[in-house]
Amino acid sequence: MWRADAFLESMYNEAEKKTKDSQAAMSAEERNRYLKQALRRLIGEFETNENHKPVLLEQVSCDGYIRERIELSAVPGVSFAAYILIPEDQRKPMPAAVAVHGHGYGSREIVGLRQDGSNDSDPPGIHRHFAVQLVRRGMVVIAPDVAGFGERRLAADLERNPEAANSCHRLAAQLLMHGKTLAGLRVAETLRAVDYLAERPEVQPGGIGIMGFSGGGLISFLCAALDERIRAAVLAGYPNTFKDSIMAMQHCICNYIPGILNHAELPEWIGLIAPRSLYLESGADDRIFPAAGFNSAVEQLRETYRRAGAEARLQADLFPGAHEISGRHSYDWLFERLSSPEN
Repeated sequence: MWRADAFLESMYNEAEKKTKDSQAAMSAEERNRYLKQALRRLIGEFETNENHKPVLLEQVSCDGYIRERIELSAVPGVSFAAYILIPEDQRKPMPAAVAVHGHGYGSREIVGLRQDGSNDSDPPGIHRHFAVQLVRRGMVVIAPDVAGFGERRLAADLERNPEAANSCHRLAAQLLMHGKTLAGLRVAETLRAVDYLAERPEVQPGGIGIMGFSGGGLISFLCAALDERIRAAVLAGYPNTFKDSIMAMQHCICNYIPGILNHAELPEWIGLIAPRSLYLESGADDRIFPAAGFNSAVEQLRETYRRAGAEARLQADLFPGAHEISGRHSYDWLFERLSSPEN
């Protein structure tokens, strides 16, 4: 066979068998512990920057909320900016959310700004300015700049092409050469944003959630799986199976974590969030995270939550739309989940 189609299919089937054998050999608790340990190893761990102090870069009064911009650092030698949106009508303490953007021009795309930092009064794109939607519901929101987008594109890429969409390939490829992943770096930085939120006086103790779209959904599920401070998660435009999404068509290299399929398929990885609250949404016409894969993932996750005795904490919405955020139910759901003493 000159073409490797059958070979790749056999590899997937073998990984699936290995997963089933492992599931049968372990209790649910042992399996979860094993997967969390494997996940930390697979994405790669980074040295933490203990000495960096947050720096306030700007503070702007907006319509119903205050927008701050700060500088944080999670890894020595690398810092990043993040927008903080704080409701003007502060009912302290308030629930809080990390808002993680996907491919685009960075955090400005979700906080109501254009790429140049000016106010965006045009109809929003696929990110729907979702950080603004969350703050308007009464949450403190932090929107970190994800490595490789917007102002965090690499100088080497901009020298070759000033209009380069992102630096995902160069970042991911070089990190892989060091045995690390771009997902791992992005998770380390996002969890630093969680640290910062937890220190804010406006934030309700124990009331932190996360919402991510597309590639931001990948980061969000990884963070929620690994850090139980995150009480509730919304994954938009990402929940699926590996086989139906990133293995079925070309995706950005930042979606791929070497060896991850040798341990579990995507729904089981997402299931590490259980029994904490989880909302899944996807467009029925999303071509890169197709509806069939979404429905399969939802079915598997319903069983995971049923076994955990937490069926009511899992919600899903296959909405009319494409690869985009809906938010028609998820924004309110996240606020309600984080506002409730028992979510």
